Amino acid sequence: MAGKREKPEEIVSKLRQVEVLQGQGATIVEAVRQIGVTQQTFYRWRKLYGGMQRSQLARLKELEKENQRLRRAVSDLTLDKLILTEAAKGKLLSPSRRRKCVDHVRQELGVSERRACRALGQHRSTQRKVPQGRADEARLTDDIIELADQYGRYGYRMVTGLLNNAGWCVNHKRVERIWRREGLKVPQKQKKKGRLWLNDGSCVRLRPERPNHVWSYDFVQDRTADGRVYRTLNIIDEYTREALMIRVDRKLNSTDVLDALTDLFILRGPPEWIRSDNGPEFIAQKVRDWIAAVGAKTAYIEPGSPWENGYCESFNARFRDELLNGEIFYTLREAQILIEQWRVHYSTVRPHSALGYRPPAPKSIVPMDQRPTMH
Repeated sequence: MAGKREKPEEIVSKLRQVEVLQGQGATIVEAVRQIGVTQQTFYRWRKLYGGMQRSQLARLKELEKENQRLRRAVSDLTLDKLILTEAAKGKLLSPSRRRKCVDHVRQELGVSERRACRALGQHRSTQRKVPQGRADEARLTDDIIELADQYGRYGYRMVTGLLNNAGWCVNHKRVERIWRREGLKVPQKQKKKGRLWLNDGSCVRLRPERPNHVWSYDFVQDRTADGRVYRTLNIIDEYTREALMIRVDRKLNSTDVLDALTDLFILRGPPEWIRSDNGPEFIAQKVRDWIAAVGAKTAYIEPGSPWENGYCESFNARFRDELLNGEIFYTLREAQILIEQWRVHYSTVRPHSALGYRPPAPKSIVPMDQRPTMH
């Protein structure tokens, strides 16, 4: 019997046999000798299985299996928790991010690849697949970084428009992926602006329907490096979003407004409507009479309601954000030259989201000798 491992059923049978022998008058020593074990083994068996029936033994085996299964489940959950804790913070949305996390977890916790992939939701074939980048990935990345460095206030959608206009055929999602991978800044989203409606449901805003239908103009004020104030008169076509003129001078009055409009009317003809706020330069009687004399009409916004001149106000915001806030002008002449360069870029190169990320007037570059002179 030496070396033989008894099954629980056999142990229970032998214990019952000892009970029968004792009932017949045999001593413990004699009964134990007959079943072929030592007294120490007998007492150990009786401590584990004493008084049990075969049916109870079967139930005990089921409970032991259930206990092992629960222990294994608790162990798995504990290991899953350790793996998720060790993984990088945040959501693992991309296969490449999961791939890095699986490698990190295996290195730190010493778990198998199969176990780490199951906990992090990564397919093993995806984990083992070596990423194959596109052949033009490096060149596209360099172009994106160059454009982001050149136009620091443009987001990835604007950069996508510039790339497509330059000959690339690229989706904005791919540009966004490279943009975020390189750690480039994404400008904050602006709040959506509601339209203006009267109580009767009619819209207040005069909507542009074609080129030269509605122009709008407004003043923007800034300072040169010596602290002296200069003003710009911004005139745009609301339908095409083109910056028709930006006149720069220390002071601009109603006479300068008439000079600027005259230069534009000679080149492009008068529009049907000219929209502006109620500034003294715009509501001056001579300005109103002259505009009416050439066949155009004025559309003044309500006092204290700049949102009614939304096209020009939006242009002013882009003008200040992309140029004025990032440049120091030491002289008025320097401001005139750089602002005119930016105006040409805005109208001919810069993508506009409302135009499907195309520039407002890519072919309407006026030669330098035909442009209106700036005073």
